[in-house]
Amino acid sequence: MAGFLSALRRIYLSLYNWTVFIGWFQVLYFAVKALREGGPTTVYDAVEKPLQLAQTAAVLEILHGIVGLVRSPVSATLPQIGSRLFLVWGILWSIPETRTHVLVSSLVISWSITEIIRYSFFGMKEALGFAPSWLLWLRYSTFLILYPTGITSEVGLIYVALPFIKASEKYCIRMPNKWNFTFDYFYASIIALAIYVPGSPHMYGYMLGQRKKALSKSKTA
Repeated sequence: MAGFLSALRRIYLSLYNWTVFIGWFQVLYFAVKALREGGPTTVYDAVEKPLQLAQTAAVLEILHGIVGLVRSPVSATLPQIGSRLFLVWGILWSIPETRTHVLVSSLVISWSITEIIRYSFFGMKEALGFAPSWLLWLRYSTFLILYPTGITSEVGLIYVALPFIKASEKYCIRMPNKWNFTFDYFYASIIALAIYVPGSPHMYGYMLGQRKKALSKSKTA
C-alpha cells in the first residue's frame, strides 16, 4: 500500500510540475514575442491568461506543503506565492494603468525563466528520480540575478499603482456599514510594500543557504 501511494504521489507531482512548466513556457514565449513585435507596452496583454493560470496554480504548492506531499516549508512558500498573487491579481489585474509599464516586462521575464527552470527540475526529479547536474546548478544559481530583478519589478509596480489605487478607492470599505468595519486598499498596499523591506533580504538569505546545501550535496554525491 505504501508503495502504491508513493507511486501515486510521484505521478501527481510529475503531472503538476510539467503542466505548470508548460504554462510558464507559454508566458516567456508570448512575452518575448510581444517585446519583439510591439514593445514593452504590449507584454501584459500577450501574457495575461497564461500568467494568471500558471501563477494561481501555485496555490496548490501551499497545500502540498500542508499535507506533506513535499518537504518545502509552508513558512517559505506562503509569503512568496502570496506576494506574487498580490501582483498578478491585486495590482496588474485590478489596476489597468500599471499594465503598460516597462517593469511588467522585467517582472514576467524574471518570473518565467525562474519557474521554467524550477518546474523542469522538480518534474524530472519526480518523473525520473534525478535531475542533471547542469539543471541543479541553474535551479540554485539563476536566482542570484533573477530574484533581485523580479523583486525590483514587484516593488516598482506596487509603487506605480499606489496613486491609481488612492484615486479609484478600489476595494475600499467605508464607514458606516452593517459590518462596522473599514478597509483601505491604498494603506494595505503600502503595508504590503513595506513588508518587502525585511522580507526580501530574508528570503534571499534563505535561498543562499539552500543553494550552498544543494550544491555541496551534489559535489559529494
